[in-house]
Order: sequence, then structure tokens, then C-alpha cells
Amino acid sequence: MKAATKEKIMAQIETWEYMKTLPKQIHGFDYVLLMQEKGDVLDLYRYENKETHRSVTVYYHEETNEYKLRMRIGLTEFCVIEYIYADLAAFQKILQERCDDLLADMQTFNPKHITSIVHDKKIMQWDYKKMLPETFAGFKLFITPDQPVRVINGSYIIFDYSDFTNKSNFIIYYNVFRDEFFGESRVFDIPEVSYDFDSHELQELVNKLEVKLFPHLQKIRTRVNAGK
Repeated sequence: MKAATKEKIMAQIETWEYMKTLPKQIHGFDYVLLMQEKGDVLDLYRYENKETHRSVTVYYHEETNEYKLRMRIGLTEFCVIEYIYADLAAFQKILQERCDDLLADMQTFNPKHITSIVHDKKIMQWDYKKMLPETFAGFKLFITPDQPVRVINGSYIIFDYSDFTNKSNFIIYYNVFRDEFFGESRVFDIPEVSYDFDSHELQELVNKLEVKLFPHLQKIRTRVNAGK
């Protein structure tokens, strides 16, 4: 980040009363003051729940000259497009209006906030959940089909097996725009698309999971162990 940009943003933040009066805890999330520069990003503060592996971080992005908010669910982190503003006052307004509810929804699943397309697909009633063990090959079942998580670009996490210590996981997503299930692996925090699980219907996905899920998780574990 350029020195002039950082100086300008720091001056704005020093007089930002909203940030000074934020509660220390809300909906089980703890407030953490950051003020940390990482490349062209200046992280301002975070609300995090370490136990549930969830957080939101408020930051300034020099590349686009905007204030933003990114959400982390487990090992998945992304910018929430509704919280992108160049003007600090406008950014504060959206935080005041929505951030409380955002944290509440991250802490407690609310099926009313799941799009009708996912409801119609019967994902939350999917019997295959019973076939997913709580742990396998050192991975823990972190997200389950009965409580899918909306992320970005029309995608929902359907289930997620994670090894948080080694920042490695495997996720099955459903994308509402493409009407497609697909897989993504992460090894030491580097994402990799897994085309073996591409499907349009739940039964098609089940057929592939029954053959490929556990071998795929075992392959990730082997790579993780080899990389230590």
C-alpha cells in the first residue's frame, strides 16, 4: 500500500466514531482491532468466533479505493459484494443496517435465508447426509447438507470436510445459476477444482460420491502428510 494512501485512510479511521464504539462481543463473535497492512489491503477490525471457525473482517482495498467486508466460513473466505463502498459514511450505514443480522445468521442457521432454488432441489432433505461420517482420514465434517452456506457467485456449500490445522479441505458446492454440483479441494490453503464430482442432479452426485469421495479425501490426506 502506498504511504500516501495509508496516511489518508488512517486519518479517516482515527476520527471514525462508529469503529470506536463497536461492542466487544456480539452473537458469540469477539471484536478484534487489527489495523494491519497486507499488500494493498489494510485490515481494520474483525469479529471472530474461533470455536466455530467463522469471522468477518472490515478492510480498505487500495486497488479499488473501497471499503469492504470479507467473510470467512471455515477455510473459505470471500468478499461480500453488498458491503463495497468508496464512501466511508455510506459504508458505515450498510454496516449499521446489516452487519448485526449477518453475524446472527453466521452463528445460527436460518432456512428462510436460503434461496427457493436450493429448497426446490431438496438439498436440505437429502438422505445422503446419513452416509457422511463425522470424521474421515483426519478430516472433520464441518458443514452438512441440512444447513448449506451461501458464499459467492450463486454458490452454496453443501458439505465441507476440513482439516483446520493443515488448512486443507474438500467441499461440495451447488451453484444456482448453473444448476450444478461441483467439488473443490484445498491443500495447505491452495484451492483446486475437482471435476470428478460435477453433477446436475442429487442422484447423479450420490453415484459419484459413493465411488470417489473417500478415496479423494484419502488422496488429500496423503498429500498433506507428504507436505509436512
